[in-house]
Amino acid sequence: MGINWIGLSTMLHREAKRTMRVAIQTLVAPVISAALYIFIFGTVIGTRIDDFAGVPYIAFVFPGVLMLSIINASFASSSSALYFMRFTRGIEEILITPFSYLEMLVGFVGSAVTRALMVSFLILGVGITFGAVHLGNPLLFVFYVSAISAIFAMLGIIVALWAESFEQLQSLNTFVITPLTYLGGIFYSITFLPPLAAMITRVNPFFYFADAIRSSMIGYSEANSAIGFAVIVGLVLILAMIVTTIFKRGWKLRA
Repeated sequence: MGINWIGLSTMLHREAKRTMRVAIQTLVAPVISAALYIFIFGTVIGTRIDDFAGVPYIAFVFPGVLMLSIINASFASSSSALYFMRFTRGIEEILITPFSYLEMLVGFVGSAVTRALMVSFLILGVGITFGAVHLGNPLLFVFYVSAISAIFAMLGIIVALWAESFEQLQSLNTFVITPLTYLGGIFYSITFLPPLAAMITRVNPFFYFADAIRSSMIGYSEANSAIGFAVIVGLVLILAMIVTTIFKRGWKLRA
């Protein structure tokens, strides 16, 4: 059986239109938030801190700010899309179409990754105006942004199927994603931490997400690059298998 290109393109087009309909919320808001982070760490704090790893402090922090934005964008895209499709019964339109379960995964995740890439490039534009952007390896940058976005898009799918209320839909982001993000070294180097805290940080997968984007931008890495790559690619593959299995079993998709 061939790939349903028409169905996939229709799904991606629909989600793109949904994103643009609320562009203030989906695109403008994360850019404004990132601009405030850049201003605070670049102008207010950064000028009082010596260069780190051969670059201004704001260039060191910027990849973490960008990662925070793409995580929120990809998670919100897939979770909100599937959640509202469940309760408006729009998901039934997807289930009766000639989609394979893998194509359903690609449709939802592809839409979220596209939104995250749009947000990342807009934030790059803001960062350039502040002199915060050093893009050493553009291809590796796009790869890591896409892979990390895919991870949180799939987490968004799982949460959207589990949630029975809007409050539950936000719970993972509030109680897990946000704390682990801020504790993952996005605003500081782990060399500043005591040994025990640094060891705990290295167990946090968000540390490898931020480090991967940072290494692609400024060429500086605090983690073992091979371990970071394995963590990111491994999570993509594991979550893809989990979500595909969930779709196949129809958990909370079929009445």
